[in-house]
Amino acid sequence: MRELVLSCSEDRAEALSDILLELGVLSVSVEDADSGTEHETPLFGEPGGEPDVQAWHHNRVVALLPDDVEPQVLLQALEQQAGEQYAATAVVREVADTDWVRLTQSQFDPISITDQIWIVPSWHRENPDVPGADADAGTILIELDPGLAFGTGSHPTTHLCAQWLAAHLQQGQRVLDYGCGSGILAIIAAKLGAREVIGVDIDEQAVQSTRDNAQNNQVRIEACLPDGLQPGTFDVVVANILSNPLKVLAPMLCGRVASGGQLILSGVLERQAQEVAAAYAPWIDMSIWRSHDGWVCLAGTRKQT
Repeated sequence: MRELVLSCSEDRAEALSDILLELGVLSVSVEDADSGTEHETPLFGEPGGEPDVQAWHHNRVVALLPDDVEPQVLLQALEQQAGEQYAATAVVREVADTDWVRLTQSQFDPISITDQIWIVPSWHRENPDVPGADADAGTILIELDPGLAFGTGSHPTTHLCAQWLAAHLQQGQRVLDYGCGSGILAIIAAKLGAREVIGVDIDEQAVQSTRDNAQNNQVRIEACLPDGLQPGTFDVVVANILSNPLKVLAPMLCGRVASGGQLILSGVLERQAQEVAAAYAPWIDMSIWRSHDGWVCLAGTRKQT
């Protein structure tokens, strides 16, 4: 297998990538051509989001070629569509054969959320380092493979919300997981004995992912888009999103918490905690329950009426 490496400016990287994909390359990546030098420039965006600029000042565009595509033929077609010359600086390099499935799987190990709760990718079912599921000992294993929806259990905010559920969720409570992603928190709630669990997400892929993962873990979870959420309140509402949408959703989320119920928020940086808590203050007093790696989990109880 071969790669075609091209150089281009910041304003051409995205268009060049699109043209290469249209011409049939297997994948395209954009790299900082100044990486490792004093001119290297990091790209940053809000956690969970994307940077405003998707390229650097000087870029390497790396296209992975199918075996039946000749680099020179591809270059000719590229130059005709792009209206620019790339052949003079283009580099073709060989790519060593790799078991990409095994390589990808090796990046995802079992994750211990608490001593009792483990997130285990399917290829680690027989891993001797992972304890077996044991209801008497309270050990809960959740099988979850990385996919398109957010939530593999590795992020500090997921840990924080899961730890809160493990410490405080009561048998028979009703739980709403708003922004359910892969469904990991909803599944944990169901495994911990929640009577009813509903997962909501604005992404249809996330809703389907939650349904699939719930089925794989043999728990019952209703997953839907926001418009499909029926009226009603819950004993526990958990939302692991980001600070800005959390502030916008404050009236709605508080309205979903039953009298005496609890609201759990994460996806919030320590420096954002007071601002997010202020957005919820008219309904529920929120405070930091626990922090980890710069992120916080906010918790509050709705006053009984």
